[in-house]
Amino acid sequence: MSECTHVAGLPRAEPTPLSATCRECEAVGSHPVQLRLCLVCGHVGCCDSSPYRHATGHFQETGHPVMRTFEPGDSWRWCFVDQVLV
Repeated sequence: MSECTHVAGLPRAEPTPLSATCRECEAVGSHPVQLRLCLVCGHVGCCDSSPYRHATGHFQETGHPVMRTFEPGDSWRWCFVDQVLV
């Protein structure tokens, strides 16, 4: 794993998840493969293996750079800007 320039700018306390699943998938009747949590605002979106890639879409719309897996037992984070695990 590598450090990126965006981790230092994250809120000290992790944001509260805004939902328990990908609301965008629910709205269109799709099922997320895995979930991701935005570490800036708490948005929960589906991963790039899901048909709609809502976590990546959230980054593209907001510029929020770092997310983490929202799957039980996993703890990795990803920086969309630097394209690295952090």
